[in-house]
Amino acid sequence: MELDDKLCYCFHVSKRKVINHIRVHKPRVASQVSECGGAGTGCGWCVPYLKKCFEAETNNENVENMPTAEEYEAQRAAFRITGNR
Repeated sequence: MELDDKLCYCFHVSKRKVINHIRVHKPRVASQVSECGGAGTGCGWCVPYLKKCFEAETNNENVENMPTAEEYEAQRAAFRITGNR
């Protein structure tokens, strides 16, 4: 997943926006990332990915194990239909 790809499809929040929000606002817990344009408060699909971004940024690491934008979109579409991750 590239920086300008959507991380939160419900509120159209990109990975870049989430990373920058974490760097600038320094949330103390992962749930505070939702203050970035409401990310994670819609369908909930992106919450595990928001947590990965939060943990990586707070530990000064790169975000790992992120799917490509195409894989991410397909997985989210399946989640919306079945409700299963």
